[in-house]
Amino acid sequence: MILSVSRRTDITAFYGKWFYKRIEDGYVLVRNPMNAKQVSRILLNPELIDCIVFWTKNPKEFMKDLDKLKDYNYYFQFTLNPYDNTIEVNVPDKETIINTFTELSRIIGSSRVIWRYDPILLTPRFNKEYHFRSFERLAQILHPYTQRCVISFLDMYYKTERNMKSLGIIPFCEEDMMEIAQNFSETAKKYGLIIETCSEKADFSKFGISHGKCIDNRLISKIIGRKISVDKDPNQRDACGCVKSIDIGMYNTCLHNCLYCYANFSKSTVTKNYLQHDPDSPLLYGSLSGDEIIRDREVKSYVVPAENTQLSIIDGNHL
Repeated sequence: MILSVSRRTDITAFYGKWFYKRIEDGYVLVRNPMNAKQVSRILLNPELIDCIVFWTKNPKEFMKDLDKLKDYNYYFQFTLNPYDNTIEVNVPDKETIINTFTELSRIIGSSRVIWRYDPILLTPRFNKEYHFRSFERLAQILHPYTQRCVISFLDMYYKTERNMKSLGIIPFCEEDMMEIAQNFSETAKKYGLIIETCSEKADFSKFGISHGKCIDNRLISKIIGRKISVDKDPNQRDACGCVKSIDIGMYNTCLHNCLYCYANFSKSTVTKNYLQHDPDSPLLYGSLSGDEIIRDREVKSYVVPAENTQLSIIDGNHL
């Protein structure tokens, strides 16, 4: 299986101790987001996990214990945007995040740290020219430490529109997206970076930008040195290229409180849930009441059996 940690919350930033305890205990409990009384028990044995995909804005503390993952394959989707705390409310200052990004890359290798410039949004302050300058600066700094950049344009969910109303969000037109894609593509080529989109219907192939897979069977195969066979994830949007994975996060638990976030419904709910977090619990927050139905999640490796398969060695110290 492929473990997603996590689209729903930043586990590495806020729940790292809990995650490492789950690895130590060998399992995790995850409530069904649609029915809290349905709980899945997911085994976390390295023999069952082909790869872990971490999603984060700040893995600084988490990185201190990476040796605990020595038996696992993994890579990071690392979001590093040019916004300040008016939008990314509790994300540390960007110089600190840049330093964390480069440090992580030095530890595990540039092929396993994917830079996310995501989402791209427009306001009178954060206009196209601002993005052109910011992307250039970040690409110049980060290109020795990553090989790929993932971009997407802001989707205006109801709660996103509500949270960002005071910032004067400017809706994207096709011309804006094409201009940004072309500029980013030219900058990326200058620094030897590949750009891919995340869940974008728009076609930017004329700029050398392809539709990407954040949960990427191609990258996972390279990391583990074995071919894997896994289908596209049917639970994601049609434009999403990701393959199947199991996500162990929960909504309404990310303390970054970014205004564009689709995974938090309200700040007060996030605070309430965080106060129920116990690092020693098999659940991310809360406890079992006794009337849940707990089922073992069926999991399997996607590695294609092969004799005498040689592991390919890529840069990094934690393969």
